[in-house]
Amino acid sequence: MSKQAKRNKYFFGLGTIGRDMFYAFESNALLYFLSNILSLPLSVFTAVSLVLSLMRIFDALNDPVTGMLVDNIRSPWGKFKPAILGGGLVSVIFYLILFSEIGKGTTYVIIFALAYFLWDISYGINDIGYWTLMPAMTTDQKERESIGAFARICANIGMYIIMVGWQPITSAFGNTKQSWFWVAVAMCVMYLLFLCFPLFGVKEKKLAKDDGEETTLKDMWNALVQNDQLMWTALAMALFMVGYCITTGFATYYMQYVYGDINMYPVLAGVCGIAQLAALIVFPVFSKKFSRKQLYTFSTVLIIAGYVLFAFAETSLILIGVAAVLIFVAQAFIQLLMLMFLADTIEYGQWKLGRRHESVTFSIQPLINKIGGALSTGVISVAVILAGIKTKDSDVAAETITSSGVTTIKIAMLLIPVICIVAGFVIYLKKYRIDEEFYTGIIEDLKNRGEIEE
Repeated sequence: MSKQAKRNKYFFGLGTIGRDMFYAFESNALLYFLSNILSLPLSVFTAVSLVLSLMRIFDALNDPVTGMLVDNIRSPWGKFKPAILGGGLVSVIFYLILFSEIGKGTTYVIIFALAYFLWDISYGINDIGYWTLMPAMTTDQKERESIGAFARICANIGMYIIMVGWQPITSAFGNTKQSWFWVAVAMCVMYLLFLCFPLFGVKEKKLAKDDGEETTLKDMWNALVQNDQLMWTALAMALFMVGYCITTGFATYYMQYVYGDINMYPVLAGVCGIAQLAALIVFPVFSKKFSRKQLYTFSTVLIIAGYVLFAFAETSLILIGVAAVLIFVAQAFIQLLMLMFLADTIEYGQWKLGRRHESVTFSIQPLINKIGGALSTGVISVAVILAGIKTKDSDVAAETITSSGVTTIKIAMLLIPVICIVAGFVIYLKKYRIDEEFYTGIIEDLKNRGEIEE
């Protein structure tokens, strides 16, 4: 790896720390903020939960269009940096509205819905521009794995700083609406500061020759639906993300209502963070000895074992910890593998369709994340109501729930995710065919056709 390639790897990876702090606070804590801090009336909470689910799905459909717009960017600063900067600056404005209480009843729901929609769009612009930088740096699979692994390590550091820290930090400041808002402000500051690393430190490499043609809506559609490997990857990723988001989203409720002590949530989050970081650190070692198919199979077996153990853990912190390690080691491997699968579909699409659509292809990632988040939010919200945490008789969340409520949480948190994750693995086995040998052939063919620069 050259000096510039190493610089790209480290500066690209460091930028994800602030981004994942910013995103993790929203994805892991927003629903808890709405249900337990604002103590929204059941009718308003139900409406806002529906908004979260529907808006994420609706906005997800905009991501390919956003990818098309990013693909058409041509500037002195490259294709992706303007999207990273612009999306970052705008997204912080609407983010702060989400962690505020503006209006009451119907007025609050309307303002929240509009702010969430605009936050999702602007963050999606940043997200697509950011992650499309990775496959634009190199076409070497092992080099991509190295860049991706370091980026995921940094992303997980940022994510778990928040997963471990938000509950004790907000509690230390009194768990008030005001303390939550100022934590949100801090997340915005960290987000923008860490974006400076890729904006000023990464040098974009022009891998494909520019044909001068703009990507149209028709081109965008063809780049998606005619790339069969992208479609199968997207489906497998979506199923995985639904399961992953449900599990992480339920963690706070599990520790409060099943284990019985919400103050132990940071301990669980810390265990999960260490497990994922360790997995990402050792991933390059395993990838040299085993194929991606072998790694995916091993990870799926490991994750099933973790969920089975979690089902019997309940109030045993040791069993909860062991189960969390198994699950999150496996999830770290699968997340990184999915990122590599998605990156390789760019060259496959170029080879098959004759055009390189990096951002359109990578728009699938935030689309899937949002759909996964939307469906998981729906599952969690319904389970929270069915379990008795939010009831029509009280605007305040229940302190305890019945044994049937505990069963509801366990089914939603453990059974549904493992079904989704296994289904995604089966789709990969049956439909994904870009292995190492096939990908090498694609790259050689593209070079011979003069469609990719040496």
